[in-house]
Amino acid sequence: MYLFLGNLAFVDAWLSSTVSPKMLVNFFSESKMISLSECMIQFFSFAISATTECFLLATMAYDRYVAICKPLLYPVIMSNMLCIQLILLSFLGGLLHAIIHASFLFRLTFCNSNIVHHFYSGSIQVFTILTVLVSYTLVLFTILKKKSLQGIRKSFSTCGAHLLSVSLYYGPLLFMYVRPGSAEADDQDMMGSVFYTVIIPFLNPIIYSLRNKKVIDSLRKILKRNV
Repeated sequence: MYLFLGNLAFVDAWLSSTVSPKMLVNFFSESKMISLSECMIQFFSFAISATTECFLLATMAYDRYVAICKPLLYPVIMSNMLCIQLILLSFLGGLLHAIIHASFLFRLTFCNSNIVHHFYSGSIQVFTILTVLVSYTLVLFTILKKKSLQGIRKSFSTCGAHLLSVSLYYGPLLFMYVRPGSAEADDQDMMGSVFYTVIIPFLNPIIYSLRNKKVIDSLRKILKRNV
């Protein structure tokens, strides 16, 4: 779990760092221009980090499914080697996705490249959402079978943080896709994009940290020592 969380935090920092610096510069600069090379580098980096996070969230959903539905076999199924392989595949999927996007952007017109962008992005998002839904459907059935209230609470505590992160991650995306096209919708999409690229990467570490007793105890010790 901590291996996945460490990589998720790294990808969140990567995703936010790709967009935030240029956005802050634009706040204090009269010129909002960006060169083609800078734009492509920013887009390539954003595509890798955003797609990798999609795959990581799907992988973590499978990890939570094994932890709740097959707790006795969890150390055997989710071995260190398998976790490392899943993480490497997530980064590889993000890299391939970014390469496909960049190649079409250079070769096709803006309209066609935009269609390809939505096709590939939509396909990956649908795949990861289905993985999360299937995993949590099985988790829900397993939880409902438990007669112990303590067992139910423990199960929800195990997957609650990840489920909240998934909801925050895909919520703005679904909002932007469902919204009809208009001038007001464009402004709302811009706010959604800021929330998606800046706020969510900031919230994820907090969500997972506050559910960890060791982290909370460490924070209390630091606050007591400093205050």
